[in-house]
Amino acid sequence: MHLTTEERRRVDECVAAFEAATGAQVVTAVAAKSDNYPEIPWKAFALGASLAALARVIVELARPDWHTGYATLIDAVAILGAGAALALLSIRVHGLARLFLPGARAEAEARQHARDLFLRHEIFGTPARTGVMILVSLFERRVVILPDIGFQAELGEHGLEPVVAGMLPLLAAGRTADALCHGVTAVGALLAARGLHADGNEGAGLPNAVLEEDGDHARR
Repeated sequence: MHLTTEERRRVDECVAAFEAATGAQVVTAVAAKSDNYPEIPWKAFALGASLAALARVIVELARPDWHTGYATLIDAVAILGAGAALALLSIRVHGLARLFLPGARAEAEARQHARDLFLRHEIFGTPARTGVMILVSLFERRVVILPDIGFQAELGEHGLEPVVAGMLPLLAAGRTADALCHGVTAVGALLAARGLHADGNEGAGLPNAVLEEDGDHARR
């Protein structure tokens, strides 16, 4: 689990306040990763091996007299070992792995994962189509907010950008529960500012507690 019991309680309270004020439904989710990114260790391996090979060339040019009968074996071990070490680090250290993940790819995978959750948990199932999905994807450090079609025209993707911008610093600081609560409260304020209110009978069958997924549930 990514949230403590107290953090889950706080998020649940924010969701309850949103639903009481708007009559609509919001489903919050925290995912460890939105995809498995199998290419990242290979990219790290290629970089590590390339840097080791470059270093070996520089040493050879600077000190050609160091050449020995075991030079080929030593070079192979050093190059492959450096590649393997960096690949392993990219699996263990998320900060390093993110260096090999383009921002556009991270955004696309987080958005696709949010759509998958939206469909899997049938957030479209409210009578007036006034559900909202808020996903925090920890590895990518991305936030995705998906309103159902009952709110899309009023909120829209660009209308939600300030909400996402307010959540990202909290997410980067490791304050996941605060980020979710900020998002839920800010979306509720946007709905109130636009005079939008559902009829209060929207929640049948939708999850009330925050959804949490570990890396094994990443989209494949």
